[in-house]
Amino acid sequence: MAPTRPQKSSPLWDIRLLFCSLAFLAFLCLTGYYSLHHYHHSKSLLVSDLHRLFLDLSEPSAISASLRSLTSGPHLAGTQQGIQTTEYVLARFRDSGLDAHVAEYQALLSYPAHVSVSALFRNGTVRAFPRGGEAGSGLEGSPVVAPYHAYSPSGAGHAPAVFVNHGRDEDYLSLRMLGVNVSGCVAVMRRGGGSRGAVVQRAAIEGAAAVLMYTEGEVFRDGVERGTVMMGLGDPLTPGWTHAKGGQVLDVDDPTVRARFPAIPSMPISAEVAAGILDSLGGPRAPDDWKEDGLRNKRTRVGPGPTLVNFTYQEDRKIADIQNVLAVIKGREEPDRFVLLGNHRDAWTYGAVDPNSGTAVLLDIARRFGLLLRKGWVPRRTIVLCSWDAEEFGMIGSTEWVEENLENLRSKAVAYLNVDCAVQGPGLFARASPQLDDLLLEVVKKVNDPDVNGKTVYQTWILANNGTHIERFNEVDSDFAAFVQHAGVPSVDLYYGKDFPVYHTAFDTFEWMKKYGDPLFHRHVAVAEIWGLLTLHLVDSSILPFNYLSYAAQLQEHRKKLSSILDRGISLYPIDKAIEELISAAHETEKKASNLGERKALDDFSELRTRMLNDQMMLSERGFLDADGLKGRLWFKHLIYGPPGDYNSELFFFPGIADAISQATKMSKREGQTAIEQEIWRVARAIQRAAISLRGNIT
Repeated sequence: MAPTRPQKSSPLWDIRLLFCSLAFLAFLCLTGYYSLHHYHHSKSLLVSDLHRLFLDLSEPSAISASLRSLTSGPHLAGTQQGIQTTEYVLARFRDSGLDAHVAEYQALLSYPAHVSVSALFRNGTVRAFPRGGEAGSGLEGSPVVAPYHAYSPSGAGHAPAVFVNHGRDEDYLSLRMLGVNVSGCVAVMRRGGGSRGAVVQRAAIEGAAAVLMYTEGEVFRDGVERGTVMMGLGDPLTPGWTHAKGGQVLDVDDPTVRARFPAIPSMPISAEVAAGILDSLGGPRAPDDWKEDGLRNKRTRVGPGPTLVNFTYQEDRKIADIQNVLAVIKGREEPDRFVLLGNHRDAWTYGAVDPNSGTAVLLDIARRFGLLLRKGWVPRRTIVLCSWDAEEFGMIGSTEWVEENLENLRSKAVAYLNVDCAVQGPGLFARASPQLDDLLLEVVKKVNDPDVNGKTVYQTWILANNGTHIERFNEVDSDFAAFVQHAGVPSVDLYYGKDFPVYHTAFDTFEWMKKYGDPLFHRHVAVAEIWGLLTLHLVDSSILPFNYLSYAAQLQEHRKKLSSILDRGISLYPIDKAIEELISAAHETEKKASNLGERKALDDFSELRTRMLNDQMMLSERGFLDADGLKGRLWFKHLIYGPPGDYNSELFFFPGIADAISQATKMSKREGQTAIEQEIWRVARAIQRAAISLRGNIT
C-alpha cells in the first residue's frame, strides 16, 4: 500500500498551537524564575544574613513570659499539672508554625503517700519536722509535693541517729576506726558522696535502717532537695526497650527491677533539720577531714544517739503516662539527617531554673526558627526540637524515646544539643563531644556576654577559666545520657551558672529567677543564641563542622592521665597505636574536606562525595560504642565517656578501665592486671573502630 500523504493543517490550528507553546514556555519561565528566586533568597539568608537575623530576633520579655507561664504551678511528671505543661509546649510549638506532635509512653513512677520524721532528744523533748523542714518557710498548704526520694521503698524505724558524712567507703572506714557501728541506726548524711541511690544502697550494706539526706548551703537552709534514688536510666520495667502500651514489661518483683532500687527507705531533709539532729549527738567527735570538707559545726559528734529518730515513709508506686513533645522542621537537601535540640519539661516543684529556664529558651528558639521559615529559610538538614518528660525520675522520657528510635538515631543523627537548667547563675559552662569543640568556640565568639559590656562570651570564658574549659560526658545527670552513652550521638550540653541554692526545692520559683538568677533575662538570651547558632551551623553547613583532630588530642590527654595512675608494668601501647590511627584518619578527613570545597563547582558528584564524607564523620562517634557495654552496666555502651562505677575513681573517662582499676584492689595482683589490660584492649579497639569509620574504607 502506498504511504498516506499528510494533510495540510488549517491556519486556525497553527495559531492555537503557537499560543499553547508560548503559554507553556511562559509558565516554565515563571516557575523557573520563582524557584530560582526562592532558592537564592534562601541561600542568601544562609550565607550572609541568617545568623545575624537569628541574633536580631532576641526578645528577653518573650522568654520571661514563657517562664512565668511554665512556673505558674508545680508540674511533676505523671500528674494533671504535668499534662497542662505538655499542652502548653505543644501549643507554643504550633503557634511558631512548626509541625509538632506528642510521643506518649508509660513508666513506673513513684510518689509519696505518707511522710513523717521526728526526733526524740536526750532531755525527753520530741520535735516533729513537717515536710522535712520545708513547711516552716511559709509553704504550708502549698500544692508542691512533699519532699521525698522517688523509688525509696516504704519503711519505718525508731532508731539512734548516726552521722556518716557523705556516706562514702572512706567515711564508713573512719567510723569503724572510731569504734562506731551504724548497724540498725538512721544514717544522717550530706549530699556529695555519689548518686542518691548509690549512697543509700551503700548505707544498706553497712546495716543502716534508713537514711536522712541533706544538702548544705548558706542560703535557703529550709529548702529540701527532692530527687530519685533509682539506679540506672529509663523506665525500670523495660530495661533496654520502650515501655509502650501493650508491650512487654517486667514484673516489679523481677530481680532486674528490684536491683534498681535501694533496700532501705530514705528521705531528704533541710539543712536546718539536719543541724538540729547533728548538734544533739554524742559519741566521738567527727574526724578532722570531715570538718575541712565544710561541716558547719566544727564540734559535731557522730553518735550513735542519744537522739532517736522516728521515721515513716509510705510509697505510692504506679504506672503513669508520660509525654514527650517534638517539633520537626524538615530539611530540604538532607531530610533524613537530624540535628536534635532537647530539654526536659517536668519539675519536682515549680522548676523555674530546673528545667524551665531551658524550656523557655527552647520555646524562644522555636519562635525564632518559625520567623526564619516565614522569611524563606529552609534548613539543609532536619531539625527536631524535643521537650522531654519524667527526666527527674531518671531521664525516663528521653531514654524511652531513644530506645524506640535507636536504629534511626545511630544511622541518621548528626548531633544532639542539650540544655537543662539554662540559667543557674553567672558564667558559661559547657560539655561537648570533642569533635564539636571548635564549633562551640567559634559560636561563643559571636555572642555578647550577658554580664560584661563590650565582651563576647568567648572572651570572658577565657578569663574565667584561664583558657576555655570544655567538660566531657562522664556523668548521667541530664538527657544527653541516652544519646551519648547508649546511641553514640555527638552532643553538647550548655548552662549558665555552676549550681544554685534552691535546687529541687519549693523555692525554685519565677520570683527567685527574677530576683537572683537572671533579673533581665540576658543570660537566657545568651543561651538561646549559643544553642541556636550551634544548630544553624550543624543543619546548614555543607560539610559538617566536626574536628576529629581535637578528639585525638583529647584522647592523648586522657592517655597521659591514665599512665600516671597505672602501675608501670601495664602497657598502654594498644591505645597509643589506636590514637595514631585516629590522627591519621583525621588528617585524611581534613584533606578530603578541603578538596571538596575547592572542587565543588567543577565536580558533578560533589554533593554525593560531601554526603559520604559527612556520614563518615557522623558515624565515627558510634565506633566508640561496644555492643557488650560496661561490665555490670550493659546499657552504657560508650567506652570513652560514661560514669565510672566507683564515685571516688580518679578517672573521668575510659569508664571500663576505671572500673577495672577499682575492682583490681579486690583481686590478686595478676588477676587485677589482667582485668585492666582487657579493658585497655577494649578501648583501643573502640578508637580503632572510630578511625576505620572515619576513613570510610573497607579494610
